[in-house]
Amino acid sequence: VQLQASGGGLVQAGDSLRLSCVASGRSFDVGPMGWFRRVSGQEREFVAGISWGGTVSNYALSAKGRFTISRDNGENTVTLTMNSLKPEDTAVYYCAARTSRISGVVYESPAGYNIWGQGTQVTVSS
Repeated sequence: VQLQASGGGLVQAGDSLRLSCVASGRSFDVGPMGWFRRVSGQEREFVAGISWGGTVSNYALSAKGRFTISRDNGENTVTLTMNSLKPEDTAVYYCAARTSRISGVVYESPAGYNIWGQGTQVTVSS
């Protein structure tokens, strides 16, 4: 399985962005998926995750109320819609997947995922 993330860019505070991540290869093996972000020099940080069936989603406190994660298993895509962006949201965003179709499970730790996309830069100016 390979993951390809896209949708990053440079926006102003208060703007919105939509990040997409497409799974290819043995995409039917993809279970829980998530988005993480990393600021240079810092650890990777959980942003949002969604279960295989899309019925369960979890968010970091910083994302709750502003970001929405969704998935379309028919299109092998997970999307992160980010509203009311803040300068502190500036980071490289990574999508991740676990190749185990476990229902109702969301992982908030990077250790829960075994496949990672290449990252897409999000820059929010003040």
